[in-house]
Parts: sequence; C-alpha cells; structure tokens
Amino acid sequence: MHLLLALVLLATATRPVGGQVVTIDYEPAITALALEGRITSSTFVLEQPRCVFNDTVSDTDEIWLVVSLSSAISSFTRPTSLQSLPPFQQFPETPNYMTMGTSSLNYPCEKSSGQITVLRVGNETGCVLDNSRPDCNGPLPGPGPYRVKFLAMSAATGPKAETKWSAPIMLKTGKDPAPIDTWPRRRSAGMIVITSILSILLAILLACFIAALVYGCSDISESAEIMGKQDPVTVKRYNTHHIYDQPAFKN
Repeated sequence: MHLLLALVLLATATRPVGGQVVTIDYEPAITALALEGRITSSTFVLEQPRCVFNDTVSDTDEIWLVVSLSSAISSFTRPTSLQSLPPFQQFPETPNYMTMGTSSLNYPCEKSSGQITVLRVGNETGCVLDNSRPDCNGPLPGPGPYRVKFLAMSAATGPKAETKWSAPIMLKTGKDPAPIDTWPRRRSAGMIVITSILSILLAILLACFIAALVYGCSDISESAEIMGKQDPVTVKRYNTHHIYDQPAFKN
C-alpha cells in the first residue's frame, strides 16, 4: 500500500500543475556516434530526446528544439502558444528560435537494432527567407557558440516541460587563405633541388621520345624509297619451234 501511494505521488509530482513548467534533468548533447559532419560550419547533430518526456507529456503534445545564442539563454521567453514561436527568419537579431516540432510519439524509449536516432540542426535551406515557415530548420549563420534545449508544448495549454540547456556548441570555421604560404622562394632548398632534378629528367625523357619518334619515321621513309627503285621484272620470251610434216619416204 505504501509503495503504491509513493508511486502515485511520484507521478503527480512529475506532471505540470496549473500551467507550471517542469524542468527535466536532461541536457542535450552532440551525438557520440562516429558520423561524418557531426559539427560543420552551419550544422550540428544532436541525440534525440528519447524516453525523456514520457512521464510529463501526453501523446498529443509536441516536442520542440529551442536554439539560442549562448550569451542570450537568459533572455529566452517561452511562447504561450504554438502560434507565437520565435521565428528562424529573425535569428540572430532575435537571439533564439524554435524548430523541429514533432509529436512526443516520435521519441519512444524503444530503439530498433541499427537505427540512428539523431537530429541535424541547420539542415534546411529552402525556407530560410520563407516567413510562412517560422519553424524553419535553417543553416546557422555563424560559428556560435550556441546552446539548445527541448521544450514540450501542448496545443491547448502551452509549455508543459523542458530540459536543461546544453553546453555551448561551437561550429567549425573555414581557414583564411591569406596566411597560406604559396610563394616558391619561401620553400626549403631541398624541395627546390628535388623539383629542379625532376624537371630536368622529364625534359630528357621527352627529348629521347621525340628523337626515337623521328628516327622511326626516317627509317620507314628510307625503306619505302628502296622498294620503289627496284628494276622491273623481266620476263624472257621463248619462240616455239614448229615441227613441219616431212614428206613420205619414196622408194
């Protein structure tokens, strides 16, 4: 009896009451899977929040990802409804937005064998300027740092539960080509010597090839000339000897 009462009290404590938003002890993180492009110059890959909101939301609630500049997490205000989401198109002037809203049913506890359960933030390009898509999962505009959290929303009552903010996430930056040394005179003496030797050998091989080609063409020409100067074939004519009839011997 005491165990049953404790379970009821625990379930009640984890449910939002009177509009109260429950904070869940979960921190979003970059996936630990060895995936290509886990962090790029405009995207990063998170683990899905599977089995995180099961005790606090219903099947009709939606789970949203909040993306914010790391320095602006304290200024984030939870939207009161799904119609008042902070839009991607105003980011980063407005330092946070919400994206990738989906049913809580899409984050079950069970995981199929071989299934990759991740979320790529910044993966859409076709809706960047589309104001009708405030939830656009557009490319991130700079290296950051950024921080994210998951927020459970009810279509009827608004926010219900949220996770903790992630650790700061820095994106990759391209290398400035200006300081790259491409001037030959700054190369080492050994590299210059090797390059010179290889160039000379290549020139010698090319000269030998051309000489062999010229010699081969000349030999073919001389052979053709000799064949053309041969004496014509003489056919010796023979006169046939005619045998005349001898008169009959007379006695």
